[in-house]
Amino acid sequence: MSRAFVSEEDSQFSGEDLPEIKIPLPPGAPNYMTPRGAESLRHELSRLSGTERPRLAASLAREVSGAEGTDRENMSRGRRELRKLERRIEYLGRMLARLEVVTPGGQDTTRVAFGAAVTVAELDREPRVYSIVGVDESDPEKGRISWICPLAKALTGARVGEKVRLLLPEEERELTVTGISYPQVEAPREKSLP
Repeated sequence: MSRAFVSEEDSQFSGEDLPEIKIPLPPGAPNYMTPRGAESLRHELSRLSGTERPRLAASLAREVSGAEGTDRENMSRGRRELRKLERRIEYLGRMLARLEVVTPGGQDTTRVAFGAAVTVAELDREPRVYSIVGVDESDPEKGRISWICPLAKALTGARVGEKVRLLLPEEERELTVTGISYPQVEAPREKSLP
């Protein structure tokens, strides 16, 4: 962002003072994603950099050029929004740089792996289905869990009928894998995991 849009009052929000963007992957690990998740990430980056950034920058430029009628509160808010947007764009770019799209085509479908929908049973609980997806695709409330979370790690490699132990800080749970399925993917676009 141009320094012309940053006043001394906003120095507390300048890019130099912001913490490093955290990438939620183990060091050196690729960013595994399903084809749909990868497309969603690309679409978001395209929308933010192609539409939202120019819109916010133009709005801020109009505020700056407003001379005496400039609303300092609106300018500060606009600068903060633009910085937040720039950080999201940087995050998405970094995640896409590590992207590896995984399709179930070449995987052993009798074992739990990335992309699987896994049905598990647990004593005194209703059976649940978990889909193992990329970190930016996860939504635990909808049963979409990241491949790096403890539950996904415990399930990975298991077969139907096997019991797995989930070790959590506050408890240990035993789960039984009762089903494994892989969604149908139209045409594999990039790479399958062995």
